[in-house]
Amino acid sequence: MKLAFSTLGVPGLPIADVVRLAAEHGYHGVELRAHEEEPVHPGIGLTERADVAAEFKSAGIQILGIAGYARVAAPGADEPVLTEIRGLLELARDLGAPFIRVFPGGGTKQTAEEADATAARRLGTAVEYAGDLGVRILLETHDSHRTGAAATRVLGQVGHRRLGALWDVMHTWLGGEQPSETYAALSPYLGYVQVKDIASAEDTTPLPLGSGVLPLTECVEVLMRNGWDGWLCWEYEKRWYEAAAPLPGLLRPGREHLARLLNESA
Repeated sequence: MKLAFSTLGVPGLPIADVVRLAAEHGYHGVELRAHEEEPVHPGIGLTERADVAAEFKSAGIQILGIAGYARVAAPGADEPVLTEIRGLLELARDLGAPFIRVFPGGGTKQTAEEADATAARRLGTAVEYAGDLGVRILLETHDSHRTGAAATRVLGQVGHRRLGALWDVMHTWLGGEQPSETYAALSPYLGYVQVKDIASAEDTTPLPLGSGVLPLTECVEVLMRNGWDGWLCWEYEKRWYEAAAPLPGLLRPGREHLARLLNESA
């Protein structure tokens, strides 16, 4: 498997520094958080996009994905959501990233069936555009659809090769799924896996990998046992937890921990 980290862990860091961190600490790729707070988002121009792509390419680091915030099951009109997704897809194409991330984002006043239908309708439209651009949309296990079982209710309705799943191991664990259950649900759709660690279900402050309660060993074991050889991406949520330790000093031991899990599972 290949290893990446998300820029959610280094909020606002210039791209040159992000690339340097990845290269110095042995990561193969980076997931770019696409938000106006960050140096990379759909509002940047073609020249800036070309410069970002060149920076990564010169260092031999892959831009794994563009982590957007479109909420595909959210109540309201379709067009603003589809416009947001199209912007993310075009950014991914221009940067050479194979994936974009979207959230479910179902509302509390919707039934599960209504949220599923809304998400499937929007994604069914968006994947046609994704196919034209050569990018894959990944629905993250998150918020209203935090388990693999919930995500597949949407993915199965669309049934398109340009739509897949992003497995966030924290949310499936919080949703009560075992790693084997999540993998069984998501395996036909799996794009990549976000790993992280936390102290407890009540305290989700990010911790160094291996120092919390999330079942990372079991996740890696089930992936290895089934011959999956995609990406593990460390999403360290520093942006939401300012008191958390800085990510740069944790990157090397985090990579070593993941490598150890992979070796022990081999």
